[in-house]
Amino acid sequence: MSRESQKTDWALATRAVHAGQSPDPSTGALMTPVYMNSTYGQKAPTELIDGYEYSRTKNPTRLALERNLASLEGSEYGLAFSSGMAATNTVMNLLQSGDHVVAGDDLYGGTFRLFEKLYKNYGLTFTYVNLSNLDEVQQALRPETKLLFVESPTNPLLKICDLSALAEMARSRNILSVCDNTFATPCLQRPLEFGFDLVIHSTTKYLGGHSDVVGGAIIARNQELHEKLAFFQNTVGAVPGPMDCFLVLRGTKTLPLRMQRHGETAMALAQMLEAHPRVKNVIYPGLSSHPGHEIATKQMSGFGGIVSFIIDGSVEQGMAVAGKTQLFACAESLGGVESLIEHPPSMTHASIPVEIRRARGMDDGLIRISVGVEDKDDLEADLRQALEP
Repeated sequence: MSRESQKTDWALATRAVHAGQSPDPSTGALMTPVYMNSTYGQKAPTELIDGYEYSRTKNPTRLALERNLASLEGSEYGLAFSSGMAATNTVMNLLQSGDHVVAGDDLYGGTFRLFEKLYKNYGLTFTYVNLSNLDEVQQALRPETKLLFVESPTNPLLKICDLSALAEMARSRNILSVCDNTFATPCLQRPLEFGFDLVIHSTTKYLGGHSDVVGGAIIARNQELHEKLAFFQNTVGAVPGPMDCFLVLRGTKTLPLRMQRHGETAMALAQMLEAHPRVKNVIYPGLSSHPGHEIATKQMSGFGGIVSFIIDGSVEQGMAVAGKTQLFACAESLGGVESLIEHPPSMTHASIPVEIRRARGMDDGLIRISVGVEDKDDLEADLRQALEP
């Protein structure tokens, strides 16, 4: 069986290295070539070579990435985009004016901004609920609800929702279900296996893994959805360049190894923070104190590299802690080999009005860390000194 078609026989770690890619037939090069071209020669008008016509529509490097990501999520239908927001925006193109969306109340700030500042202008309506509460989700659904948008774990409060139950709820009402799987990655959970229709990724994060590329992806359950979204991908044109695709492909090769290290160190740091006198609350699905720990244990094979914690104090005090670390770089984004720290109320989630942010449990003293692959003891010492009054 060729690597391009391999989907299920290999373990995920093997697919991460090989799926979608074969040695270059002309040279035997093991790494997928970076096809830096915009157009392709044709044998004759409309007589294409392997279906290649124009790189906005199809590029060999991008195709290898799309096959690789689809395989990791247990599908055959992947599409790559220039950013995670471009991927989310493309999914929204499936909707029409008058449609209603139910989404989580703890949502990436950029997604919230897209919904509130752009798509509300086109006649879409949105209801934000605690997706961990199935009764609340049920009550939010309307006859005009066409999309259920899920993050699990959420950003930045790391809420966990029951993916199987939500997928079934959506399917029974003919509602499209979408899961942003950026935090977990397919190494830790695969939403299509729980019944979701679409999976979104910011490949900028763990899939790329080295903080040197911006990208996004959509993985579809079936060919019909894939074809609709591929039409939007080509028509709108928010596609990644071939070098960006090459960098993400390089990243996925080590994804299982990195996710294991991220998770092991994150658990150790979460336990340290939980015992720290200045920390009011630690939010990490791997801790038994997390309200979603039981569900996370059932549907995830690990708990990831993101830890959020709350200190007593103001926005300024939270910013001060985030600005005192030495190894943890104060920066937005996450999922790279280097550790990052940020203060969501003033950084990634500043676009959410303060009254909404606080009502949803985003305390002024909330801090989020993305745990890298550095030495655990060095990272622990860095957090301890940053938390000193």
